[in-house]
Amino acid sequence: MTKKQKKMLCRILVSAVMMAALIFVPADGYVRFGLYLIPYFVIGYDILKKAALGIAHGQVFDENFLMAVATVGAMLLGVYHVSQGEEGEFAEGVAVMLFYQIGELFQAVAVGRSRQNISALMDIRPDYANVEREDGELEQVDPEDVEIGSLIVVRPGEKIPIDGVVTEGVSTLNTSALTGESAPRDVQAGETVISGCVNLTGLLRIRTEKEFGESTVSKILDLVENSGMKKARTENFITKFAHYYTPAVCCSALVLAVVPSVVNLLMGNPGNWSTWVIRALTFLVISCPCALVISIPLSFFGGIGGASSRGILVKGSNYLEALAQARYVVFDKTGTLTRGVFRVTGIYPAPEWKAQGEETPLQLLEYAACAESYSTHPISKSLREAYGAEIPAECISGVEEIGGYGVTASVNGVAVAAGNDKLMKKLGIGYTENTEPGTVIHVAVDGKYAGYILISDVVKENAKEAIQELKAAGVRHTVMLTGDSRRVAEYVAGTLGVDQVRSELLPADKVAAVEELLAAKSPKEKLVFVGDGINDAPVLSRADIGVAMGALGSDAAIEAADIVLMDDNVQKLALAMKISRKCMRIVYENIVFALGVKAVCLILGAVGLANMWLAIFADVGVMVLAVLNAVRCLKVRTA
Repeated sequence: MTKKQKKMLCRILVSAVMMAALIFVPADGYVRFGLYLIPYFVIGYDILKKAALGIAHGQVFDENFLMAVATVGAMLLGVYHVSQGEEGEFAEGVAVMLFYQIGELFQAVAVGRSRQNISALMDIRPDYANVEREDGELEQVDPEDVEIGSLIVVRPGEKIPIDGVVTEGVSTLNTSALTGESAPRDVQAGETVISGCVNLTGLLRIRTEKEFGESTVSKILDLVENSGMKKARTENFITKFAHYYTPAVCCSALVLAVVPSVVNLLMGNPGNWSTWVIRALTFLVISCPCALVISIPLSFFGGIGGASSRGILVKGSNYLEALAQARYVVFDKTGTLTRGVFRVTGIYPAPEWKAQGEETPLQLLEYAACAESYSTHPISKSLREAYGAEIPAECISGVEEIGGYGVTASVNGVAVAAGNDKLMKKLGIGYTENTEPGTVIHVAVDGKYAGYILISDVVKENAKEAIQELKAAGVRHTVMLTGDSRRVAEYVAGTLGVDQVRSELLPADKVAAVEELLAAKSPKEKLVFVGDGINDAPVLSRADIGVAMGALGSDAAIEAADIVLMDDNVQKLALAMKISRKCMRIVYENIVFALGVKAVCLILGAVGLANMWLAIFADVGVMVLAVLNAVRCLKVRTA
């Protein structure tokens, strides 16, 4: 509990003890009224103050006004009975205020608990940065004062304050605050690291590449802090509902207090003013919309908090609400369903070349890797990584890179050509046609075809399970859009079980494809696009819900998408949908429960069958039950 909550708990206990003690105090009349005023003001002075300030600022109709009018009216009604020589009842007025404050305290504790998940995320904000000066000394400064290109030192146990590249050191990073996953990440010199991660083992020297305001941690914090500004339609409905509902019930209570008594007087009967005033006050207490006004936003807040604890950042409750209605999911391929990293997946020496017994598959890979050793192309890099050994520069000469074709070079005095089909045709060398999906690098040695190497973008291990889980969650249609070749696209789609695939698309073509899907679906159904957040920004913004996938630390991902999955796990999308649907189910449960109970109790109160104690249940009891139900949004099951 916070200091404020502990203070409120003390007030509740003091007021409750005083009320219990007054039951045994032999006092009547105005003395009894004066004694009950003490616990009343102990527990309710802040509500009376807020009501007075609301009236002064023109914001009359809120829950503080309702509680103030109801309790003050109940106390004054007791005074009226005393003045008529009757026994005055003051306990109900104090009890209404006491139980209302108990409900408010309960709600404050529940909100505090729901904030814990987001608070844990907010702890990723670094407090300082260790800047290494030219003389080697470390200076501890505010991260906002660190310039681009500065050399910072991160010791074990410290947070990385700014995005950058490791220049020296080997260590393990804890990324759980960003990704929701406990698996550590190993880094070494040359690798990019992002702010917010915790250095666990070795000392790292990092050259900063961004200012603090543009770093990953700053963008994430800004996203989380502003998520509450984008309200769901259900939240906006409840806000508008309360805006009109509260004045309506206040007017209804006034009519209930006055009209029946006036009608009785006109008919020559006693007015029974006290009876109808009590009913009106009971009506006011019952009508307080606290259960809706508090529990609905708390449900969405709990859903967003629960998602953030799993590395899913939702920019607003409106996107959480829309995700529950998702029926179409469109994926980008590279970096979303596949790793986006080219790997050698097959080495195939030509039969006639292999039959001569001259070389092995490893030597075929060596020729290709050596020939491509000076190229910066990703495919060349994958060949060198697959070869694994150091390539001596003195063994390679006469390198000629032919744009769009490949490379020719001399490797240990042997003429080697490595490239695509067009290179083989250009050199007049016959080659083997490949039918497998992937990029083919043909290799010729001394003018003879030696075979080919297959390079593929590896499908993510959990991508197939993710598609299955989405379909189990109610997604009707899955689509993959890619700029890759038709053969590769169809292979990946078939492997993963994607319903529809469109290949060889430019970014503008992807937008057109999404437009077609949006036109085909019903208005109530939502379309989700999942991309890498960098080159798919136009499609992310066009879809009903844009989800950045596999974009840890990407500025474009955080800015363009509505939901950001902070690690490379495509299964998190199905989890996000599960969270959103649970959240919406709880929201609708609270709406139906609160309105149903209040409608019944309002009718009972108007006809005199509900007393002030039932009114307390209809207000505070319903609010507590609704808040308890809303807190369930915090619990996230991954299985």
